[in-house]
Amino acid sequence: MSVFTGIILYLLLFWTALFAVLPWGNRAPEDGELQTGNVGSAPVNPRIKQKFLATAILAAILWGIVFTLIHLGVIDFYGIARQMSEEDLR
Repeated sequence: MSVFTGIILYLLLFWTALFAVLPWGNRAPEDGELQTGNVGSAPVNPRIKQKFLATAILAAILWGIVFTLIHLGVIDFYGIARQMSEEDLR
């Protein structure tokens, strides 16, 4: 895996993980907590910094797992591409 491919893989994993992490711990405001100008479904304390940190750590762990699987040959993108090419030629 090249450096560029590794970076792109990390970014894809990061954004996918971000959408999974964003809803963690959100709660809608009570009737008395609603501030002027906010939608009633907006979370009281979104904790974005903590969620971005958790996402970065989760994406790094997932990247390490995927990198290891590629390095060990469990995932072979060139083999998959060859197989798809052969199926197209039939």
